[in-house]
Amino acid sequence: MIWTLSQVALGGAIGSMLRHLANIGAARLFGHGFPFGILLINAFGSFLMGVMVVVLAKFGGTRHAPFLMSGILGGFTTFSAFSLDAATLWERGQAGLALGYVAATVCLSLGGIAAGLFLARQVL
Repeated sequence: MIWTLSQVALGGAIGSMLRHLANIGAARLFGHGFPFGILLINAFGSFLMGVMVVVLAKFGGTRHAPFLMSGILGGFTTFSAFSLDAATLWERGQAGLALGYVAATVCLSLGGIAAGLFLARQVL
Protein backbone atom coordinates (compact mmCIF):
# COMPACT_ATOMS: atom_id res chain seq x y z
CA MET A 1 0.00 0.00 0.00
CA ILE A 2 2.79 2.47 0.86
CA TRP A 3 4.42 1.83 -2.52
CA THR A 4 1.18 2.64 -4.33
CA LEU A 5 0.67 5.81 -2.28
CA SER A 6 4.25 6.83 -3.02
CA GLN A 7 3.61 6.40 -6.75
CA VAL A 8 0.48 8.55 -6.56
CA ALA A 9 2.29 11.21 -4.53
CA LEU A 10 5.26 11.39 -6.90
CA GLY A 11 3.01 11.42 -9.96
CA GLY A 12 0.79 14.07 -8.38
CA ALA A 13 3.78 16.33 -7.78
CA ILE A 14 4.88 15.94 -11.38
CA GLY A 15 1.37 16.51 -12.73
CA SER A 16 0.86 19.60 -10.58
CA MET A 17 4.12 21.12 -11.78
CA LEU A 18 3.17 20.38 -15.39
CA ARG A 19 -0.23 22.02 -14.88
CA HIS A 20 1.39 25.11 -13.41
CA LEU A 21 3.87 25.40 -16.28
CA ALA A 22 1.19 24.80 -18.92
CA ASN A 23 -1.04 27.42 -17.32
CA ILE A 24 1.78 29.97 -17.34
CA GLY A 25 2.59 29.16 -20.96
CA ALA A 26 -1.03 29.51 -22.04
CA ALA A 27 -1.34 32.84 -20.22
CA ARG A 28 1.71 34.11 -22.08
CA LEU A 29 0.30 32.91 -25.40
CA PHE A 30 -3.35 33.90 -24.99
CA GLY A 31 -3.39 36.48 -22.20
CA HIS A 32 -5.33 36.48 -18.95
CA GLY A 33 -8.85 37.36 -20.17
CA PHE A 34 -10.13 33.77 -20.41
CA PRO A 35 -8.85 30.63 -18.64
CA PHE A 36 -7.50 29.03 -21.82
CA GLY A 37 -4.78 27.29 -19.85
CA ILE A 38 -7.14 25.33 -17.62
CA LEU A 39 -9.53 24.72 -20.51
CA LEU A 40 -6.74 23.23 -22.59
CA ILE A 41 -5.28 21.35 -19.63
CA ASN A 42 -8.65 19.78 -18.85
CA ALA A 43 -9.29 18.82 -22.46
CA PHE A 44 -5.77 17.46 -22.99
CA GLY A 45 -5.77 15.66 -19.64
CA SER A 46 -9.08 13.99 -20.54
CA PHE A 47 -7.63 12.97 -23.89
CA LEU A 48 -4.57 11.51 -22.18
CA MET A 49 -6.76 9.66 -19.67
CA GLY A 50 -8.63 8.01 -22.52
CA VAL A 51 -5.40 7.03 -24.26
CA MET A 52 -3.88 5.78 -21.02
CA VAL A 53 -6.85 3.54 -20.16
CA VAL A 54 -6.61 1.79 -23.50
CA VAL A 55 -2.82 1.56 -23.62
CA LEU A 56 -2.45 0.25 -20.08
CA ALA A 57 -5.23 -2.31 -20.56
CA LYS A 58 -3.92 -3.48 -23.93
CA PHE A 59 -0.33 -3.88 -22.83
CA GLY A 60 -0.94 -5.15 -19.31
CA GLY A 61 0.39 -2.02 -17.70
CA THR A 62 -2.34 -1.45 -15.15
CA ARG A 63 0.28 -1.69 -12.40
CA HIS A 64 1.45 1.73 -13.62
CA ALA A 65 -2.03 3.27 -13.28
CA PRO A 66 -1.49 4.73 -9.78
CA PHE A 67 1.56 6.69 -10.95
CA LEU A 68 0.30 7.67 -14.40
CA MET A 69 -3.45 8.09 -13.96
CA SER A 70 -4.14 8.95 -10.32
CA GLY A 71 -0.76 10.62 -9.91
CA ILE A 72 0.37 12.50 -13.01
CA LEU A 73 -3.01 12.98 -14.67
CA GLY A 74 -4.75 13.51 -11.35
CA GLY A 75 -2.21 16.20 -10.49
CA PHE A 76 -2.37 17.63 -13.99
CA THR A 77 -6.16 17.76 -13.87
CA THR A 78 -8.81 15.97 -11.86
CA PHE A 79 -11.11 16.73 -14.75
CA SER A 80 -9.62 13.72 -16.54
CA ALA A 81 -10.94 11.38 -13.84
CA PHE A 82 -14.38 12.98 -14.06
CA SER A 83 -14.33 12.56 -17.84
CA LEU A 84 -13.37 8.90 -17.53
CA ASP A 85 -16.22 8.28 -15.11
CA ALA A 86 -18.71 9.93 -17.45
CA ALA A 87 -17.38 8.03 -20.47
CA THR A 88 -17.50 4.74 -18.58
CA LEU A 89 -21.17 5.27 -17.68
CA TRP A 90 -21.94 6.21 -21.29
CA GLU A 91 -20.14 3.17 -22.71
CA ARG A 92 -22.02 0.91 -20.28
CA GLY A 93 -25.23 2.09 -21.91
CA GLN A 94 -26.18 4.28 -18.97
CA ALA A 95 -26.60 7.47 -20.99
CA GLY A 96 -29.12 9.03 -18.61
CA LEU A 97 -26.90 8.38 -15.63
CA ALA A 98 -23.86 9.72 -17.50
CA LEU A 99 -25.67 12.93 -18.44
CA GLY A 100 -27.00 13.27 -14.89
CA TYR A 101 -23.49 12.80 -13.53
CA VAL A 102 -22.12 15.48 -15.85
CA ALA A 103 -24.90 17.91 -14.99
CA ALA A 104 -24.64 17.22 -11.27
CA THR A 105 -20.86 17.58 -11.27
CA VAL A 106 -20.95 20.90 -13.09
CA CYS A 107 -23.84 22.28 -11.04
CA LEU A 108 -22.50 21.10 -7.69
CA SER A 109 -18.99 22.32 -8.50
CA LEU A 110 -20.27 25.74 -9.52
CA GLY A 111 -22.51 25.79 -6.46
CA GLY A 112 -19.55 24.80 -4.30
CA ILE A 113 -17.35 27.58 -5.62
CA ALA A 114 -20.16 30.10 -5.21
CA ALA A 115 -20.80 28.94 -1.63
CA GLY A 116 -17.09 29.00 -0.82
CA LEU A 117 -16.69 32.49 -2.24
CA PHE A 118 -19.72 33.72 -0.33
CA LEU A 119 -18.68 32.14 2.97
CA ALA A 120 -15.08 33.26 2.75
CA ARG A 121 -16.11 36.79 1.82
CA GLN A 122 -18.50 36.91 4.78
CA VAL A 123 -15.91 35.64 7.22
CA LEU A 124 -13.00 37.66 5.88
